[in-house]
Amino acid sequence: MSTGTLLAIIIPAAVVIALIALAVALNTRRRRRLRDRFGPEYDRTVDDAGSKRAAEHDLDAREKRHASLDIQPLSSGTRDRYAQEWSGVQEEFVDRPQDAVHDADQLVTALMRERGYPTDGYEQQMRDLSVEHGRTLEHYRAAHEINALSGSSQRATTEQLRGAMVHYRALFDELLANGDQSGPSRA
Repeated sequence: MSTGTLLAIIIPAAVVIALIALAVALNTRRRRRLRDRFGPEYDRTVDDAGSKRAAEHDLDAREKRHASLDIQPLSSGTRDRYAQEWSGVQEEFVDRPQDAVHDADQLVTALMRERGYPTDGYEQQMRDLSVEHGRTLEHYRAAHEINALSGSSQRATTEQLRGAMVHYRALFDELLANGDQSGPSRA
């Protein structure tokens, strides 16, 4: 074989190998970025979707939708008002735990709305929150399930209701912090 023929075979093969390596590297980088951004929600979405490709497509769509939302920080006065309202809900827990859990759910929803998150439909709330609050989303799911249980004929135990308050508080603090991961003080 002549040198020209060898080069005609080797160069395209090297280009194909380089393109494959680049595609793998970009896919790995994208996957890592999504894992970092969504935290445990990434694995949950993979499990629900049945494949990483489908899950990553879904997570990309969530990011695009989230980018179109008008998420706003809270003024310090608004943050203080919500913190006071939360204190009231916690105090209510002593005498009326079921009512307090219900009120905590409503307060978290009001805070989401105030920040600019759409609040129509629980599943869409979860998808929208997952982009910035993926690490706290499991708390919201758990609290929501307990709240639904407390409204059913089964009735949640006081310990379950206390757990719901703790779970709601995790997301509440994160939403109240305006994206500052240090969060508000727990006065």
